Amino acid sequence: MYIKLIETYSPANAQEAQDKKVILNYIKHFENNVLLRDNEIAHITSSGFIMNKSLDKALLVHHNIRKVWSWTGGHADGDEDLLHVSLKEAKEETGVIDIHPLTDGIASIDILPVFGHMKNSKYVNAHLHLSIAYVLIADEKNEVRICSEENSGVEWFPIDKFTQKYFDEGDVYLYNKLISFAHIAANKTTN
Repeated sequence: MYIKLIETYSPANAQEAQDKKVILNYIKHFENNVLLRDNEIAHITSSGFIMNKSLDKALLVHHNIRKVWSWTGGHADGDEDLLHVSLKEAKEETGVIDIHPLTDGIASIDILPVFGHMKNSKYVNAHLHLSIAYVLIADEKNEVRICSEENSGVEWFPIDKFTQKYFDEGDVYLYNKLISFAHIAANKTTN
């Protein structure tokens, strides 16, 4: 199921086209464990870029490992329904229960580096996240809750803050790509 979704995804640019090609090739070689953390070189993750209904703010969490404000997401852990993974992680990490996808389609495909780090008193080697992302929608009025195992903060950010003044270059690129996807997708549904 997830392979077909990746195959039919139309890349937004050259970066996504290349990453899609590499991810599909990697899946062919490691289909037995690409959805599991057991694959210590690269594995599938699913993230959610949570926006408000007017698409002018995004809900981020202050990530415990990366020590930066970040989108939500996590490991597939064997689940082939990557939209489900994205929604589950978004709800767990923000405490917001009423979150839904802007569209059922993939919003972004990226290969993201993860530097070596400690987690649960165990060293996790550097590896790659084969990221399948979705734009999710939540109401700003919903109560948020910190998930202390994952983050130390949950806050709404105006989209004009997604610049290198506030975020690193890679995150600025990624988040602005998702914001652009959200606006294009929303325009398609209203026209």
